[in-house]
Amino acid sequence: MKTIRNTFLTGLAAVLISSSPAAGSPAVQKDMAQLQGEWSMVSGSADGQPMPDAMLSQARRVCKGDEITVMIGAQTMMKAKITIDPSKNPKTIDYEVIGGPNKGKRQLGIYELDGEKFKSCFGAPGDERPMDFTSKSGDRRTSSVWKREKEAAPKRPRG
Repeated sequence: MKTIRNTFLTGLAAVLISSSPAAGSPAVQKDMAQLQGEWSMVSGSADGQPMPDAMLSQARRVCKGDEITVMIGAQTMMKAKITIDPSKNPKTIDYEVIGGPNKGKRQLGIYELDGEKFKSCFGAPGDERPMDFTSKSGDRRTSSVWKREKEAAPKRPRG
């Protein structure tokens, strides 16, 4: 389980920010807005190995602005700056790790947004960008699916 966890964290943590001329485009703004908030992991695999259920049930990612924080339970595993390019096929997402064991590393990935679901696949730090969402033994990829957490309804004042 420790190897799977470390591989997963390495996959999440390696990051790349690229200067994209499309950074201010309406498509980037739309997808960045959809990425905001708290997400729970539905499924995931690292280097072809499925994430253990105990890890899945505790994995959370929070996106605020252009930063993402990944936590397992109360422990912060990674913080990264994100850059996306929804004009690519598949859409690209790059991380620049600013906190955690892989601080200073870069990771290239791809993503899909489908309503309340977010799917991503990242190569290991220094590896090429994946072109599909698979994770097979030996490929050093991390693939995951996340669902948006529902925001608590605002409390109504009593009166």
